[in-house]
Amino acid sequence: MTRHMQSRPKNIAASRSRGLLIIDWDDGRQCAYSLTGLRAACPSAECRGGHENMGLPGTPEMLAAPPPPGSSTELVSLEPVGNYALQLVWKDGHSYGIYSWDYLRELCPEAEPARGTNA
Repeated sequence: MTRHMQSRPKNIAASRSRGLLIIDWDDGRQCAYSLTGLRAACPSAECRGGHENMGLPGTPEMLAAPPPPGSSTELVSLEPVGNYALQLVWKDGHSYGIYSWDYLRELCPEAEPARGTNA
């Protein structure tokens, strides 16, 4: 699995009406993540089934998994975590997963060049 440690977001936008989180990366890539998929790929210990499953790399296939039963996929807010991650806050109050830039790049479904960039 390739790590994208030098990649950082240039722009982050959430479209609740489309159910997407869209990130334009500084290397010219754009990734559109379904909010349902991001909830399913939650990196918290609670979502992953314990601390022993923490730190595993993400894959785009994780976005196709169903979210945990009874969990909300309605995004309330995005909170920056230092200079390295996002914390997603869901309508049911869940906010424990920290989505690092590297993890989000690993999850990126079919990364496409961002529109309007001169890469």
